[in-house]
Amino acid sequence: MIGFLEGTVKKTSSGYAIVSAGGVGYKIAGTREALATLRVGERASLWTHLAVRENALDLYGFQSEEELRIFELLLTVSGIGPKSALAVLDVATVGSLRSAISQGNANYLTNVSGIGKKTAEKIILELKDKIGVGAEGTVESLQGDEEALAAMRALGYSQSEARDVLRKVPQSTQGTNERLREALKLLGRK
Repeated sequence: MIGFLEGTVKKTSSGYAIVSAGGVGYKIAGTREALATLRVGERASLWTHLAVRENALDLYGFQSEEELRIFELLLTVSGIGPKSALAVLDVATVGSLRSAISQGNANYLTNVSGIGKKTAEKIILELKDKIGVGAEGTVESLQGDEEALAAMRALGYSQSEARDVLRKVPQSTQGTNERLREALKLLGRK
């Protein structure tokens, strides 16, 4: 249906943006990261997925074709709908998700994305062979993220606040101490 949309951003809000293309304003839901890159009055290009339901047509937008592919793979898992798939992408990078799934790391999925253990195991079972192997060095960053998340929680940061900032730490930063240090630096800049 609608696989890619390019137009002018008319409005941004929490959870969605309105992009005008060809005289039509499309309401596009997206991750916080994707929506944060959009500026009112500027051009935007998004890879999209149109979810057709009985009473609604919902459009979801992504910065990259890879994010769209992971989103659509998550939708193939029974019990995962577009909002759940978007929520998973909202709190973990594509590389981290790919590595966690290919390694069968259900703990990472439950800790970082906030989904339940059974759902995490179902995602791993159904997507392990489809997802592809993660980038080199992502194993260390996965473990570093899990431990850094626990350390940030011990320091008093909320689960969502810790997840959000760890998502912004570059994947090239490896090891618990380094990832934690970078996360705390990012929090200090706020």
